[in-house]
Amino acid sequence: MTSHSTDLHDLSVTALAEQLRTRQVSAVETAQHFLDRAKAQHTLGAYVALNEEATLAQARAADAQLATGNAGTLTGVPIAHKDIFVTRDFPTTAGSKMLAGYRSPFDATVVTRLAEAGAVTLGKLNCDEFAMGSANENSAVAPIGFDAPAPVRNPWDLSRVPGGSSGGSAVAVAARLAPAVTGTDTGGSIRQPASFCGITGIKPTYGRASRYGMIAFASSLDQAGPMARSAEDCALLLSAMCGPDLDRDSTSLDRPVENFGATLNNDIAGLRIGVPAEFFGDGLSADVRAAVDAALQEYVKLGAKLVPIELPRTELSIPVYYILAPAEASSNLSRFDGVKFGHRAKGYTDLVDMYKKTRAEGFGDEVKRRIMIGAYVLSEGYYDAYYLQAQKIRRMIADDFQAAFQHCDVIAGPAAPTVAWQLGAKSDPLANYLADIYTLPASLAGLPGLSLPAGFGAGGMPVGLQLIGNYFREGHLLNAAHRFQQATDFHLRQPAGLAL
Repeated sequence: MTSHSTDLHDLSVTALAEQLRTRQVSAVETAQHFLDRAKAQHTLGAYVALNEEATLAQARAADAQLATGNAGTLTGVPIAHKDIFVTRDFPTTAGSKMLAGYRSPFDATVVTRLAEAGAVTLGKLNCDEFAMGSANENSAVAPIGFDAPAPVRNPWDLSRVPGGSSGGSAVAVAARLAPAVTGTDTGGSIRQPASFCGITGIKPTYGRASRYGMIAFASSLDQAGPMARSAEDCALLLSAMCGPDLDRDSTSLDRPVENFGATLNNDIAGLRIGVPAEFFGDGLSADVRAAVDAALQEYVKLGAKLVPIELPRTELSIPVYYILAPAEASSNLSRFDGVKFGHRAKGYTDLVDMYKKTRAEGFGDEVKRRIMIGAYVLSEGYYDAYYLQAQKIRRMIADDFQAAFQHCDVIAGPAAPTVAWQLGAKSDPLANYLADIYTLPASLAGLPGLSLPAGFGAGGMPVGLQLIGNYFREGHLLNAAHRFQQATDFHLRQPAGLAL
């Protein structure tokens, strides 16, 4: 067996899986290589938990399976999970003090399915508390190598945010600390950090991937998805992650598992790409627009056609989302009261006092803010005026997409209105909320959405192109992204300034 440990982190998931299958490298050697990198680059704040013993045990089992010649699609490939998925061998905190030290007795379905495909778990990745945030500055958990909570740093510029809430996941891929990772997307938390960090990430159709074992933020919006360097790698992971889980997740769809890589090399000549005017208004920065326009012209060179479309209720997606998501959060997070598990305050006088002190101590400011907004819009006298109206507009937003898909096959635009901003630059919560303007509509409609590297903007920071497809058209999105990546090299570029 030939050792290639010095460049293992430069291999794609597909190439690494092939080297493992052909025994050019061992799963143990691969896992140790990435564990060493995770520890060496701990200042990025990407990882919040490692368990080297458990990881290497999984790797040894993978090597034994590889030796039989009957391996799975991901056997021996190391991946890491956003710390919103429960795991038996690693603590799960959801980025919150409320769950400090919590260890789940079972694995999330997504974790289980990737393990069944042979993947080896490297560790858990930093995220905004309960997945609430657009910058990964809201985590209350200390990353490995830190004594206190610290923000995740963008490897392209350490003074900038990586995006959120799956910021740790995006950074792990961009800095080559993991070949691929899991993330979750409620309002853009896969696509926006993928854009900020120059990687590929896809949110599948709502219900494609099981939510069992994924700590809930907003149940009608939360969806798991993969993040990797390329669409080809994402297709491999998504095929392993998806599938019905009807006994354990009431929102799981009864659709068969698909091989999303089977259509990756289909011709895209004649592909109708819808370009919504609402995605190119005054709020879009000039540098991002230039990169997105150039990417769209690259698609024209590949034979695609640009079709002007309208999504007239795009601006309404922000108030609709920030009514509905907090409403669901206020309900979902009511279980964290200090009674059964998680943080419990000390020095309380009675049960009600314990509830108050526990939740005041355990939740961070952004989580409290959203709980209060949610409780308000669900309260008597305001339910009809806010929550019910938001649900009606949500349906209208979904209808806008269906009207647009009568004229196009996919919809394209920026994933975010700007490149990644400086750490601490958006202390105003509303400024953070506005950064989700282009990702929220697809989430509210339950549509699949993908972000892929499409160039660079101000300060040499990555810009992501967002592709949105109709329901269950993940294969078409991945193929469109793959063909773009065959013609460009943005997804292969690495951050400068790090000892990679």
